[in-house]
Amino acid sequence: MLLRCRPGSRARIAERLCAFEEAATIELTGPGSADLLLDVLAPDLPALTRFLTNRLEPLPGLVSVDCLFATSLSVEGSRWRLRSLAPTQLTALRATAAGSPEPTHTLEPDAVDRALLDALVGDGRLGLAALADHAGTSPATVRRRLRRLADSGVLTFRCDMAPVLAGRPVPVSFLARAPARDTATIHRTLAALPECRVVASVTGRANIFATLWLHDLADIQRRETALGARLPTLTVTDRIVGLHTVKRMGHLLDEDGRRVGLRAIRPW
Repeated sequence: MLLRCRPGSRARIAERLCAFEEAATIELTGPGSADLLLDVLAPDLPALTRFLTNRLEPLPGLVSVDCLFATSLSVEGSRWRLRSLAPTQLTALRATAAGSPEPTHTLEPDAVDRALLDALVGDGRLGLAALADHAGTSPATVRRRLRRLADSGVLTFRCDMAPVLAGRPVPVSFLARAPARDTATIHRTLAALPECRVVASVTGRANIFATLWLHDLADIQRRETALGARLPTLTVTDRIVGLHTVKRMGHLLDEDGRRVGLRAIRPW
């Protein structure tokens, strides 16, 4: 969602949004088409409608909301890699993950699953014994449940870091248009970029949304020029520069992108 705010109200609105369990990521952006970039997770359209009408739109100081619905997602944070491992390390990692199947069905989490998910949102490093205590079950049951949740695609793990530690302190999100016949090729090209964090097909005037972590502001023009040469049917319609991510997947961040707290998300 792209949010416009009245002057002087953006920080207050961002603080209010942090408390909402539907608001996964909140980013203050540079002057332009949006003042806040908001990632919202909801189990279905009725839940999203309730969030919009009952929680988001009544916020004082909010001027407008532009919703972009993701219709497909090629890359997101759990699939992003720093690309710092040696070839031998990558080979060992792939061998370990070789037995993990691709998601083949939709799983509806039950009460035990939801308890495990809630615990892992707060601390993804919790061990089996701690998770068993939280969910009121046994470590063996936790192991089976986590495998089932991961195999179904409900649960995924990611390791995040402050952008400055990755050497890419400037996040920029591109909105772009392209013919539908070319979107698969464009997604693959963008996903192959080491700085690419998100690639999605979206609804609205633009049909592609991509977020890159870049070295500096000058990289924005260089990257757009290079993409234009490789993808001639891609037309960039907007560039949204992130100034400060205040919340990422439920974790509150300081101005350097380091974790300082938690406002848990609950999209299930």
